[in-house]
Amino acid sequence: MSSDSSSTPRTGDTDELAEAAASTAGVALPPASADAGRERTLGGVYAFSAYFLWGFLPLYFILLAPTGPFELVAWRIVLSLVFCALLLTVTRTWGRLAAIFRQPRILGLTVIAGLLIYVNWQVFMFGALNDNVIETSLGYFINPIATVLLAVLVLRERLRTTQWVAIGIAAAAVAVIIVGYGSFPWIALTLAASFSLYGLVKKHVGPSVDAVSGLTLESLWLTPIAGVILAVVGGTTGITMGTGGVWHAVLLSLAGVITAIPLLFFAAGARRVSLTVIGLLQFVAPILQFIIGAWVLGEPMPIERWIGFALVWVALSVLTVDSVLHARRARHTAAS
Repeated sequence: MSSDSSSTPRTGDTDELAEAAASTAGVALPPASADAGRERTLGGVYAFSAYFLWGFLPLYFILLAPTGPFELVAWRIVLSLVFCALLLTVTRTWGRLAAIFRQPRILGLTVIAGLLIYVNWQVFMFGALNDNVIETSLGYFINPIATVLLAVLVLRERLRTTQWVAIGIAAAAVAVIIVGYGSFPWIALTLAASFSLYGLVKKHVGPSVDAVSGLTLESLWLTPIAGVILAVVGGTTGITMGTGGVWHAVLLSLAGVITAIPLLFFAAGARRVSLTVIGLLQFVAPILQFIIGAWVLGEPMPIERWIGFALVWVALSVLTVDSVLHARRARHTAAS
């Protein structure tokens, strides 16, 4: 798909929006060669590694106490930019980045992507550091459903009946959590909305922007925000970098690496395996986050929350089965 395509999406082709996940890394289709089997296996390992690492992020950020969520995001932005600059230098790919500056539309989309990922990072960090890891996992469980909903609201597509059923069950789950648990899951819904919108923007960016260049630009646009945050934190509670001992300083300085490595694993995996495999593996991260929140950190899971999560899992099962069956039918039709 061309990066500057603006044509109207095909009716009923909702799964095209799922390409946003792969588009985040600027991926291509799986290779059709004699080594395709080995490449798919390697791609699965890469993709699983990315989601596995993302699943353990809450524990990493909790280890960085007493650094607060705003300072953490600021360092994550600045250090991601530094790490990406080093990668571009080592791989001698500054030319790819320079080429993007000659495409104003693509450049503008990277600004929007940067703002959306900032919202996602900031809300995730707030949740992880304020005993809401379970709710952050709910956000990433809901994300595939939010992506399908975007197909209706933004791309004006018609959904299959099973997809509508999944959306309805997910809406019921949110209602159960609000009424039964007595709180609005704003962290989960903000994470789902911001990341699905981020994926939609990256879909329109297309494969012309590779993973490292994309993260470099997004970090670059967010650096002024990071500077303001660090100035405000420095003038109020105080910067914690260098005040918590050597071990704390080392861990905090790795924030850029921790941000970039899973993305690069994802980029390497997504271009080798099908979107169906990516769709199935994406549940690894929220499952790990849920386990960490419920059983490692001991966050409360009253019956209302269990019912809400159970409904979300039913919705995801419906959506996943529908996606797999639709992909098989599409391959059958193509083969015929």
